[in-house]
Order: sequence, then C-alpha cells, then structure tokens
Amino acid sequence: MAEPKRIVLRSGKVRWRTVVDAGTDENGKRIQITITKDSQREVKEERDRIRHQLKAGDLIVPSKLTVAEWLDQWLAYKRRDVEETSITTYELNLLHPRERLGHIRLQELTEDHVQEFVDELVASGRRSGGKPGTRLAVSTAVVVLNRLRQALGRAVIRKHISTNPAQYVRVSLADKKTDKRDRTRSAPWSVIEVQRFVKGIEQDRLYAPLLLSLMGLRPAEVCGQRWTDLDLKSGAIEIANTRTMIGNVRVLEKDTKTSSGERALPLPQGPLEALKRFKAQQAREKLAAGEGYTDTGYVAVDELGLPVNTRQLREYAYKLMDSTGLRRVRLYDARHSCLTYLAVNGVPDVVLAAWAGHTNASFTKRRYVHPGIEDLRSAATAWDGFHGGAQKPSV
Repeated sequence: MAEPKRIVLRSGKVRWRTVVDAGTDENGKRIQITITKDSQREVKEERDRIRHQLKAGDLIVPSKLTVAEWLDQWLAYKRRDVEETSITTYELNLLHPRERLGHIRLQELTEDHVQEFVDELVASGRRSGGKPGTRLAVSTAVVVLNRLRQALGRAVIRKHISTNPAQYVRVSLADKKTDKRDRTRSAPWSVIEVQRFVKGIEQDRLYAPLLLSLMGLRPAEVCGQRWTDLDLKSGAIEIANTRTMIGNVRVLEKDTKTSSGERALPLPQGPLEALKRFKAQQAREKLAAGEGYTDTGYVAVDELGLPVNTRQLREYAYKLMDSTGLRRVRLYDARHSCLTYLAVNGVPDVVLAAWAGHTNASFTKRRYVHPGIEDLRSAATAWDGFHGGAQKPSV
C-alpha cells in the first residue's frame, strides 16, 4: 500500500497526495481517484473511506457530469423500452429542467436547487410557444417534476449520486389551490350532451367511426381500426392496431399502448349497424372513384380510401360539435364520459378496466370516472328514502 506523498506547492505550502484504484467503469476503463489534503492523516482517512465504500459497493466516484449530460444518457437508456411517442413526450417534459438545471454538475445538484426550480416553474413557466403571461398548469409542473425524479433515481442506481435530490420535492399546496381556483377546465360531456351529439350526427359520413370514440376507444385506436379487425357477423371488434401522431405532424402506426390495450370487445347494436352501413357506403365510393380509390383497409377513411389521422378526426369532430350547438371537448375526453356512464350504471370494476384497456381497475376509476351532478341524482333519491320520503311543503 503506497504511502501518501509529500507535495510542495509553488507558494511553499506543503500538501499530501495519493491515488486510489477504484476499479473500472462500465466501459472497462480504469478508475483512479486522486486525494490531496493538508495532512498525511487526512489523506489516509479519505483513502480508507473510499476503499470501505468500494468494498461495500457504495462508492460514488467524483464526476464532472452535468445534469443536462445525464438527462441525455437517461433518455438514451429509456429508448430501449419506451415507444417513440413516449420518448418525444419525455423530451418535452425535460425541456425546463435542461434549461434551468442543465448547467449544474449532477453531483452538486441539491434538493434546494430542485425545489427552487419547481417553485419558479409554477410561478413563471409557460408552454413552448405559449402566450406571454400564460402560466404553466400545476399538473404539467407535477409531470415535469416526476420525470426529473425518475431520471435522478436512475442516477442513484448507476451510482453517479448517493441520493435523489428530487425525491421529497413537491409542488406546494398553496400553488395547487391557486391553480385550481384560477384555471378553468372543460368538463367532459354529460350523458345528455353525448346523446345530443350522437343524435345530431346520425346522417354524417363518419358517424360510425365517431361512435367508436363514444364507446370508450382512444382516438388512435379508432384511426388504427381495420375492417379485418371487425367481425360484423358476430358483432365483435378487436383493438390491436393504433395510428397515433408524433408532434401532431407525423403519423406513427404501431400496436396498442400496452398489452392490456390489446383487447376484443362486443359491439353495441348502434355502432354495429352503423359500421355495416359505412362498409357498404365505402364499397359504393370505391366503385364510383375507380382507379382514384386507394383501398387501405382502414375503417376511418375519406371518400378516396385514404386513412384519417387523429388530428383530422379531432378537427372534424370539432366542426360537428359547432354545427350541433355543443361545446367543444376533446374526443379523448369523451372516453371519460363513456367510462363514467358505465361505472355509474353498475358495470363491475374488472369489466370497466378491461373495456378501457387497463390492467388496474382503480386506475380506471381514479383517472376516468368523474360523476357529474346528473350522475348523482340516484343518491339524492336514496336520501329522500333515508329521510322518510319527500317532505310536504309547509302551508
């Protein structure tokens, strides 16, 4: 074991130095840690500490790696098991941390740094391209923080840092309350609004695909639906293919979001009959267009057979909402209305989750089931019974 060497600096000051062999990195490169202290005793103590941590597997090797550099490495790692659309979302989530924390060395990042970043993000952050003065939603800040926490958690596993500085950071309760008070959110359609929409678009060409959106399918699942996935004789639909969009520009065709998303559902009578009529209509359109028709095999197509993407379906639905006098909601939010209706009408949790394409019924109910005042009428009626019937008005 080499003893610390005595070093005389140009100023005449005496210091002590030694080099500790700390094994190899993930690329097989030898790791050496140089220790320089004011006394021989301090050098030996630090050397012993490093060797003890190395033996215990707890050694954090000093590094100049910045937060931005680590986020790049983490995203590269996530590409191994996350879909392209998710990676794009991850990159957007990490824009703010990269901009405000990226210059800090990873090993120097503290909880105070992260908390200050989150507080500032809530106070002054805004979406890319958003209008000046438009605050970032607290829910978005929470997503950003969660993504940063995941990336830093991986840095702990890789032994770049000993603890996760974002582990206990939270958006303040005061900020959550302020955001809830000041930010208007469009509620999903009520059952009555859904029924008005369905009635109002009965004669529309895309009535059948839109009905699929109104029975709980995701827009990407509707756009990815192929006629080969449908059994119009037995009345069944298989959800196995999706057509989603990256950056609202490029279409990406892939399998379902999760393994539980790949499912087979019985078709309600209304959508079944609408699909039969739509298939016959497409056959007539193909005959009329002749060589100008492209037989893509998708259900949601235009008059020439070209598939409709999620953006086009959304904008088309908005026009129909305007023409029927209904407030605009996202088609994805219609999924909330559908699943709330099923839950309120007694569909068992396990069936509700399977219909939605989830593995966890509690997630389905927490995320998608939002009973409105009309859904609660049955509870008011029950209270009348509990209170001994309707009260007679006083004379």
